[in-house]
Amino acid sequence: MKKTAIPVADGKLSAHFGHALYFYFYHIENDKVVKEQMEMPPPHEFGAIPNWLAENKVTDLITGGIGPKAIEILKQNNINVYTGAPTEKPAKIIEDFLSGTLKTVANMCNHDEHEHNCEH
Repeated sequence: MKKTAIPVADGKLSAHFGHALYFYFYHIENDKVVKEQMEMPPPHEFGAIPNWLAENKVTDLITGGIGPKAIEILKQNNINVYTGAPTEKPAKIIEDFLSGTLKTVANMCNHDEHEHNCEH
């Protein structure tokens, strides 16, 4: 079974991973959603949300922008990370993901010395 997480704010995908008010978890068997749940993430601190996703046995994360350290922690926990997803409702995102039509782009999170637009 796969478990896909989508960070959500205001009923749609959160453009910034660390700013998500809650996460939708989709349990997937044979390319079909068999269970859906909404969970509140822990307070945003370094590594807290990526480690929480790993503890919840997430296999895939679909997100907008996300910091490189968060990606590193997720990948160390064998979680596939899909960045640059559109700010759509979670049901539309998971439907497109399962049908192979989800459009993602490069990570929208810009981290350099002077600008930190996204959470780690």
